[in-house]
Amino acid sequence: MSGLCWGRAPHERQQPMAQTRPLGHVSSYFPYELPYLAPTAPAMAALSLPFFFFKIELGACQVAQQLSLHTLLWQPRVCCFRSWVQTYTPLVKPCCGLQNNFLARYVSLPNQNKIWTVTVSPELRDRTPLVMVHGFGGGVGLWILNMDSLSARRTLHTFDLLGFGRSSRPAFPRDPEGAEDEFVTSIETWRETMGIPSMILLGHSLGGFLATSYSIKYPERVKHLILVDPWGFPLRPTDPSEIRAPPTWVKAVASVLGRSNPLAVLRVAGPWGPGLVQRFRPDFKRKFADFFEDDTISEYIYHCNAQNPSGETAFKSMMESFGWARRPMLERIHLIRKDVPITMIYGANTWIDTSTGKKVKLQRPDSYVRDMEIEGASHHVYADQPHIFNAVVEEICDSVD
Repeated sequence: MSGLCWGRAPHERQQPMAQTRPLGHVSSYFPYELPYLAPTAPAMAALSLPFFFFKIELGACQVAQQLSLHTLLWQPRVCCFRSWVQTYTPLVKPCCGLQNNFLARYVSLPNQNKIWTVTVSPELRDRTPLVMVHGFGGGVGLWILNMDSLSARRTLHTFDLLGFGRSSRPAFPRDPEGAEDEFVTSIETWRETMGIPSMILLGHSLGGFLATSYSIKYPERVKHLILVDPWGFPLRPTDPSEIRAPPTWVKAVASVLGRSNPLAVLRVAGPWGPGLVQRFRPDFKRKFADFFEDDTISEYIYHCNAQNPSGETAFKSMMESFGWARRPMLERIHLIRKDVPITMIYGANTWIDTSTGKKVKLQRPDSYVRDMEIEGASHHVYADQPHIFNAVVEEICDSVD
């Protein structure tokens, strides 16, 4: 079978490690740690060998994935559909169309957690790298419309936040401050492990909240802070008339918060989960239509959130009523060092409070703060208007070096 080769027994094989080859051919070897629902008995018998390899062609990049049987197949915790077999393809496919050289691998932290990381244009080392942090329920694949453009003249790093996507899913502290600190510490440990001295730090939604918290604690590592439709900044209004009406999917998520984690319904739905994503978020398929003709993005979002809700639980402890943070960032953003420039990018049609940008300016009168809105964009600015978004971010990056 093309693309399938067999590996040695565990005690005979070497430990997997990331390897970089000459430009145009970047490879990565990594342990695949995502859960899968157990197949039927005949399939189990057919896959009874201890170790095997999948080799997937990713354009200019090859990724050889070493899988053990127990990591490929798992017994469901919340789903009784034992005959359903999940595929790992949706979690790999979104990066397949990249034109620039890229390296995809797990970055192991000292505490044994692993952060799934994609580095684009690793050969461009003369400029400050751009680091992009995704929002709640997302992953590196959602930056697919931006990666090539934003890595044309500098290295770009993006990673799955701890507790999300393909990264490790440890237990987080249950208090909001502890959960936030766990996220921030994992980002700093990842930076140290990667050997990145300083960066242009961009965060979307929850990622914007965490990027701001990181900049408060480690300002010397941030050359420019870019906040894209950041979540968790304003204080919750006491007057309901001051609250922007959220989209339908936000209302649906909020309706289950009192009983479970925000995306629990996806895990309970089993094989119908991808259909739920498409039903509640049909806009995602439209946003990425120029890149994917099929349901890749909907399936990707589902598979990112069909696992142990580690980061999801942490997010729940940090928020109240989904749209608001228990520890609003507006109360703390003045703590960022004055010489750290901040740009805030909003979608003109977002449900996030865009007046936050002006309030940040008032709190930082002696610092560079720029706020702007992109017409025709909602919360996912980077996907709604990718060309405009990319041009704005490129301009910001060029102002750094």
